[in-house]
Amino acid sequence: MDAVFALMRKDLKLFFSNRRSLVVSIVAPILIAAFFGGLSAADDGKPSKVSVAVVDRDRTPLSGQVVAALKAEPGLEVTELPDAPAAASDTDAAPRASIELPKGFGARIGLALFGDAPKPEVQLRCDPTQPMLVPLLRAALTESVMEAVFGGGGAALSAARGQAAADATLPDQRRRELVAMFDAIAVVQQSPPSSPRAVDAGRPAMPYTTRVTETSAGPAHYNGYGHAFAGMGVQFILFMGVDMAIGLLLMRRLGLWARLRAAPLSRRTLLGSRIASTAAIALVIFGIIYATAMTVFGVRVDGSVLGFVAVLVAFALLTASFGLLIAALGRTPEATRGLATVATLLLVMLGGAWVPSFVFPAWLQTASLAAPTRWAIDGLDAMTWRAQPLSAAILPVAVMLGFSALFSLVAVWRFRWEE
Repeated sequence: MDAVFALMRKDLKLFFSNRRSLVVSIVAPILIAAFFGGLSAADDGKPSKVSVAVVDRDRTPLSGQVVAALKAEPGLEVTELPDAPAAASDTDAAPRASIELPKGFGARIGLALFGDAPKPEVQLRCDPTQPMLVPLLRAALTESVMEAVFGGGGAALSAARGQAAADATLPDQRRRELVAMFDAIAVVQQSPPSSPRAVDAGRPAMPYTTRVTETSAGPAHYNGYGHAFAGMGVQFILFMGVDMAIGLLLMRRLGLWARLRAAPLSRRTLLGSRIASTAAIALVIFGIIYATAMTVFGVRVDGSVLGFVAVLVAFALLTASFGLLIAALGRTPEATRGLATVATLLLVMLGGAWVPSFVFPAWLQTASLAAPTRWAIDGLDAMTWRAQPLSAAILPVAVMLGFSALFSLVAVWRFRWEE
């Protein structure tokens, strides 16, 4: 037993003496747990609100009451706009859903609630990445409309009574029944209820119809395979870049870099060639990944082909410069592996490789823009299933090239030729 305890003490001392390994073992699970915990709850522990734009083309008291009721919904963050918002991209703050109340909404909805009058059509626009918003918006709209119609002093029902009484196209019997029903509802509304579940005023039908339109310029539905291949490609190519950088450190340990330095080659030439070769390998791997995705899983480049290639090239350079930066900061292969684990996991999580960034809380969506991987995945999504033009690739490519230049400069500055 003494030998066992002595060996155990030796292992414990070795583990806790490696501070970088200890930090990785503690920091990595904390980061992952904090990330996934933050997806489902905001800072106050409540679910994040859904950003919705409301366009009121009717501008009547009833439509105003509906908008006010929507703003009072606890799960919605309503912004009233004069016109429907354009298609939102993954990197802007435009609402991903909107509700448009048409002209004549207030005048027609009361009679359509009980009669055979044409129903106004409410336009719902929703980004294809968030299909669950459609039932949420429909439920919130139904509650708001019913609250506005049966509340608000009965103005909507009074207007509907007047329309029914003046409608010459209705049969006399039907007109009298509608007028009597509206009068009865008015009496019930003016009388205090005898119980919490007072007498219902008839069995009203839905007084409007809805039409759902997707705001994205992309195909009809969100392509899960398209996003998954973008995210997993980014993740594992980053790990490849780190492995290449660790190989660079192993070459230094074996003295191979000392021999290369004996040749008339500058530091920038040696490290630049490593960046170029790593970028070329990353580009080939990503090409194979997307070739498989297209032939087997039906992923298509529905946007700009030139933009798609530009995003791949920019990310390949980002991968190479990131790996070299990690090697320069880690200094040794052992320390680099630990540092690379934390750095890569953090970039992959914030970039939306595991969970799409459109399901992040609003604050996390904004914070993740500081991660270059977010721009890589958004750029690939834009060029594939979102079917965006070449202009949508310019900003992601520029951001990734900027990060690549920054990482390369720091790596060349911090890289040590001797371990």
